[in-house]
Order: sequence, then C-alpha cells, then structure tokens
Amino acid sequence: MEQQWIRLTDPDISMSELDAVAEALRSPCLSAGPRVAAFEECFANYLGRTYAVAAASGTIGLMLSLRALGIGPGDEVIASAYSWHQITHAIALIGATPVFADIDYWSGTLSPEKAAAKITPRTRAIVAGNTNGHPAAWGALRKLAQQHNLKLIEDSTEAIGSRYQGALVGNFGDIAIFDFSQASSLACGEGAMLVTDDPHIASELRYGRNRELGERFAIGVGSRLPMQAGMSELTAALGLAQLARFDEILGRRKLVEASYMEHIQSFEGIKPPYIGPDVDEVHWMLYMVQLGTRFSRSSRNQIVDDLATEELEAAAYAHPLHLQFFYSNLGYKKGDLYLTEKVADRALVLPFHAHLSDEEVSFIVQTTKDSSINVGAGAAIY
Repeated sequence: MEQQWIRLTDPDISMSELDAVAEALRSPCLSAGPRVAAFEECFANYLGRTYAVAAASGTIGLMLSLRALGIGPGDEVIASAYSWHQITHAIALIGATPVFADIDYWSGTLSPEKAAAKITPRTRAIVAGNTNGHPAAWGALRKLAQQHNLKLIEDSTEAIGSRYQGALVGNFGDIAIFDFSQASSLACGEGAMLVTDDPHIASELRYGRNRELGERFAIGVGSRLPMQAGMSELTAALGLAQLARFDEILGRRKLVEASYMEHIQSFEGIKPPYIGPDVDEVHWMLYMVQLGTRFSRSSRNQIVDDLATEELEAAAYAHPLHLQFFYSNLGYKKGDLYLTEKVADRALVLPFHAHLSDEEVSFIVQTTKDSSINVGAGAAIY
C-alpha cells in the first residue's frame, strides 16, 4: 500500500461535528443565527469571561478590536514580529503603525522589557500572543500596560486550553482573540471569537462587526460603518460540537505530545519545547523544535525539503513580520530584532494532531534526525 503524506495538521472531527453541521444545513438560517449566539455564550462560559463576540477571522477580529478601542491612523501598537498566524497584519490594515519588539528567547513570546523600550507618546496598545501555545508573561505585560495607560490585547489563537498562573489563556487582555482556522486545536475552518469583560467594548465589537437585518430602520444606521465580518451558522455548529468535546480533543493531543517527548530524547542538538515557571499547562499548536546554533536558516529549510521527499509535511514556524516586504517602508531591516531572527531561523515545526500513531511519531523524529545529521551534525543545543 502506498504511503500517504503525514500532514502537519489534521482536524479532530467526529460524528458529532458532522451531525451538527448537517443539522445546520437543514435549518432555515445559514448566516448568523441561534447557533452563533449559543457558541458565543458557551465560549464565554468556558473561559469565565463576561462577553464573547464571534467574527469571521482572527485578522478581522483584531481590526474590530482596535476600532472598538478607538485606535487608527496616527496611533502606534506594539506587537511581536514572531507569529505563525499573522493576526497583527490588522494593525496596518486599519491604518495604525505596528511597532515590533523582540521576544523572550526561551518562550518565544513578546518580551515585556523589549516592549517597554518601544513605548512612545503615540503608543495606544500592546498586542501579545501565546506563541505556539506557550503563555506570554501576562503579569509583567499587564503591569506595563497599566503604567502607561495602554490597552492590552491578547492573541490566544495558538494556545486555547493553556493555563498561566492558574487561569486559562484568554483571561489576560482587555480583549482576547481566538482564531479557529487550521491548525488551531479547536478547528472550524475559519472564524474567530473575541472575549472581554467590558460591556462598552463588547457593544462596540458587535456594532462594528455587521449590520443586523432588524437594524435597517434604526436611527443610528450610517453613523459609523460596520464590516461584513460575522460568523455563519455552519461555523458555529462546528465550533459548538468541538467545544463540547474539547477536553477529549486536548487529551488526545497530549498523548501524541507524550509520544514525541519519548522519541525526541534520542535527538541530540535540539532544544525541545520549553515551559516557563509561571505556566501551569501548555497545549501546543504544533510540535516545534529549536535547532542548534550551528544550523542556519538554509539548513533548516533543507530539512523541510528532505522531509517532504519522505512525504512528511514540516515547516518553518514563522517568517518574522518585520522582515516581510510590506513592512520595509517602516524602516525595519535584518538585525533589528536579534532574538526573533535567531529563533525564527532555526524553528522547525513537525506534524502534530490527534491522528498520529506512536509509529508515525517515531518515523517523524528519526527522519528529522537523519536529515539534521546530513545538513549539520553535532550542532550545539543552544
């Protein structure tokens, strides 16, 4: 039998999800309706936050969030340049200026100290993410935001289910954003959820998201321009079914993580996933390893190509945002964010999903190890 590709991601879909979507398809409402409202309520309850607002995507979610906070042209927003889901593109899309700060070497998350050095009189907010599942230093980031009267926005797309100092991620920002596109462990194809405890922010998010049919004759129509950024009933049906069995989904992924940890011990010359001292629980989005300093970006890319010849899908975790062509007009250049560039050049993500067997994980690790020996044997771990 011909071997099939081992994919980087593979959503955990059961009959519950299939039945829920089929039922939604038979309903008289496919655009936002009762399922979207139920998904919002259930998601807010899951996190323990007051309000949840569904949106079409994480990027649009951040656009809505910045607009709800009154942030736009002339304002600066500090963010990390090290991200797999490039939600922070929304800063530029609304006309504000992204100001990229460097990361913590170990966790890969935005460094509070480096962010502090970027604050100017034009700074209005900080956007920080939980990189690949690892929570950011939320205590220090919250303190920094309060000291400078800044809004704190949490991108928890990659970390749903992770815990920091006893609380689920999604509880640390004035607004927190969850994107449900692949490779999120709660995968809906597309879609996002924005959560907050502030009733004014929640109201602004809903107003900016879309115009309801019942508002066609409202006096306020036209005072501000909403987006067409809602979530469909199909997406919400899938999200509700995934959320109902989310502990099962995370548990299945933890078994695969344990398999990786067992097999990765024989792989010298890499830095396995790190968990910080304030972190209670991490649910990785992908299984990321950090190649040693003797490896270069080109040798990491060669490993990705080698794995592809064995029908294994792997990838670089992220191409730093500040080095992408669009942001060159802001004056960023190679060398500006040393740690971001160093980590990004050597970060390798391997397949990670609930359908991987122990034999497949063993094959992935061994094949990656063989390739690394070919392109840079004996590399120092750090």
